[in-house]
Amino acid sequence: MPFRVPTGREQPAGRCRRAAARAPAARRPRPAALAGALIAAAGVLAAGCAGPAGGHAAAAARHASASPGTPAAPASASPSRSATSAPGSGASPGVIAVPPPPAGLHQTRAFPSAHTRAFRAEMTDLWAAVATGRARLARQAFFPLSAYQQVKAISNPAADWHTRLWADFRLDVGAARRLVGHGTSLVRVIVPSAQAAWIDPGVCFNSVGYWHVGGARLVYRKDGRLRSIGIASLISWRGRWYVVHFGAVLRSGGYGIVDQPAAGPGVPGPAGGC
Repeated sequence: MPFRVPTGREQPAGRCRRAAARAPAARRPRPAALAGALIAAAGVLAAGCAGPAGGHAAAAARHASASPGTPAAPASASPSRSATSAPGSGASPGVIAVPPPPAGLHQTRAFPSAHTRAFRAEMTDLWAAVATGRARLARQAFFPLSAYQQVKAISNPAADWHTRLWADFRLDVGAARRLVGHGTSLVRVIVPSAQAAWIDPGVCFNSVGYWHVGGARLVYRKDGRLRSIGIASLISWRGRWYVVHFGAVLRSGGYGIVDQPAAGPGVPGPAGGC
């Protein structure tokens, strides 16, 4: 059972049609290591399948137990990494300023990289949020409201962003904080970029296309051991990855979820979804 933080909020579950083509081979990032003092740290994406009835085809199967005090389950296989950042150090979480996307500009089809300074800053801030339980520290790593208003073909995307996407993210950060505990440091972030797919307009209540990838991994060290949790869904806006669903794409109530906690780096993916 996933660790839950009751709020009384209910969310409908749905299933999205899987879209379009995988990233062309020439555009997919190759595996590489990025060194730094603080690591690069980086569902259907906030824009992914984030509509009122959106969902990830494999989401329900991804969530392992995340109750406080429960050890992470061993990983079942070695992950296939298409983008991996190198280990870093630092006992306390830091926050790095992340430049917001220019307001008013439209989407591009530029393929996002997990090796940019902006992405490393986003993931550093995401880990700071997990380490402290303060979701607001990762606000600039989360899919922008201005972009969501362009992406979603629904009546009130701003209300959906606030009351569902961001509200779920806050619950998931709280659940991750309770699972991860104190005395941790982010080691690297694994993004399975080879599994990314372009999601066409018209799929999952979306009016604008974007790149989507599921199952990235936050690998961290605690008590001298490597452990990891997943990021359920990343989506692109103007050539940058953003978190849109952290713990889960689908949920049946108002509670936080930790995606695939594991001993070691875990297994990225699965592919699919929107």
